[in-house]
Formats: sequence, structure tokens, C-alpha cells
Amino acid sequence: MSDPAAVTYFAPAKVNLGLSVRDLRSDGYHELHSLMVPLSVGDDLEIAPADTLTLRVEGADLPTDEGNLVFRAARAYLDAAGEPGGAAITLHKRLPLASGLGGGSSDAATTLMALARLYPSGVNLPGLALRLGADVPFFLLGRAAVASGVGEVLSPTPVPRAALVLLNPGVEVSARDAYAWLDAEEAFTPALDLEGILAALSNGRPVPYVNALQGPVAARHAPIREALAALTDAGLHSPLMSGSGSTCFALARDDAHAHDAAQVLAARHPGWWAQPAQVLG
Repeated sequence: MSDPAAVTYFAPAKVNLGLSVRDLRSDGYHELHSLMVPLSVGDDLEIAPADTLTLRVEGADLPTDEGNLVFRAARAYLDAAGEPGGAAITLHKRLPLASGLGGGSSDAATTLMALARLYPSGVNLPGLALRLGADVPFFLLGRAAVASGVGEVLSPTPVPRAALVLLNPGVEVSARDAYAWLDAEEAFTPALDLEGILAALSNGRPVPYVNALQGPVAARHAPIREALAALTDAGLHSPLMSGSGSTCFALARDDAHAHDAAQVLAARHPGWWAQPAQVLG
């Protein structure tokens, strides 16, 4: 039974409406250019005040200690705030793991924001977020943004409302592997055509986005190639892999179209994860 003192927080997923990897930097990180948008689907966290820090996970077999980014985020905040107390956290994991949707980063950012509300202090949340992971600052921002640098330079950008379908074929892809494969092929890409992407989203035309990681990853994971084709076969347009994969997505005419297409895909591909979603610009 849930703690009556617990508050439930929504941790949205994201997709990259284009991901360009410009170059490999001298520090070993990659120079990125991406349009990142939060979605209407995600995980939930229940957080209640407690004497100590505990984490429980439902819906996935994940660590409940320092091996979990939620626990590390909570520990980092409590330490920075002078340990004003603890927290009993329950993570309801609804997103696929290692799927390019930013689930772990979103969970961590949501934990930071929740604890800042529970135990207000002068803690520098963006600084903590960046130390936890390159995508965590985006989820702390909480709105669509163009990401550059290693993903930490964020420029809020209004994005037209869009309906889409997410399709995960059940394979996990390591971001480390995806970038290593890209480096081996030196498959770097120019900056995104942001103006063209936003215009196409506005009028429902095919979107001129790219994901630099898609080629190297899809070449090694046939199910991702199958998922991209399945989205097109379901009547959706502009299919793309999100992040380092393995979730792919494509755009629908409207919410009803996305709902119907997701049902079709779920029926055609039992065992795959298919979900309609909306962009939260």
C-alpha cells in the first residue's frame, strides 16, 4: 500500500526530433545538435519524507541502491542540502529499459525536483543534474529545447503539437556502444535543419530530420530496421530512431490516428512495446 504522505510525480519520456553528432571532442565526449521534446508517456515516482533514503522499483528488475540513477540523484540532493531528512521513493517503471527515451535521466531529474520541493534549500539543481548525466538537465528544464555541446547547452524552442507512435522491438542498446560504432565509421553529421524540421511539423509534411546513430545501430540490430519499416507500413510518416535506440517513432495525423496505429502495431508485433504519445512542447 502506498504511503499516504507520498506525492506522485510524472517523469516524461523524450524523443529526439533529430540528433546530429557533429564531432568527437578532445575530451572524449561528442559535440551534439539535437531537438529534444518531452512526451505524454513516462514513468511515475512516489516520494514521501522518511528518516532514511530507500528506493523500491516496480515494473522492472533494477537496482535499488547506488546502481540506480534515482538513488544517486536523491543521495546527491540530500548530501548537498545538508541531509535534512530522507525519502521513501517508489519508482513505477513503465518505459522500456535502455530504449533511447531518456527514462533514467527523467527519473533522476524528477527526483531532484521532488526533493527540492520536499526539502527546500539553495542547492544548485542544474549543477547536480549535469553531474548525473548529459540528458538530466533537459528533463530539469521540462520543455522542448535544442541541445548542443554534450547536451548540456539548452535553448528552449517552441515546437508544434504533434501526435506520434513509439515502437520498441524489445532489444536494449547501450549508448556507449552506439557512439563507439559511430566513431569507428566516422559517420558524423552536419547541424540539423531546425527551420525545416519545425516547418514540416507545422504542416504535416515529411520531416527532414536525421539521427546520426541510427545507421550504425540499425546495421547491428535487425529488429530496429524492422521497427522503422513497421511504422511506415502502419501508415505513419517520418520514422526515426530516438537517441541511441532501440525505440523508434513516427508521426501521425492526429491523436486518433496515433491511437489506431499503435493498436495495429501491437497486434502485428506481439511482444513489442507500442504506445501513442503527444509532444509536450
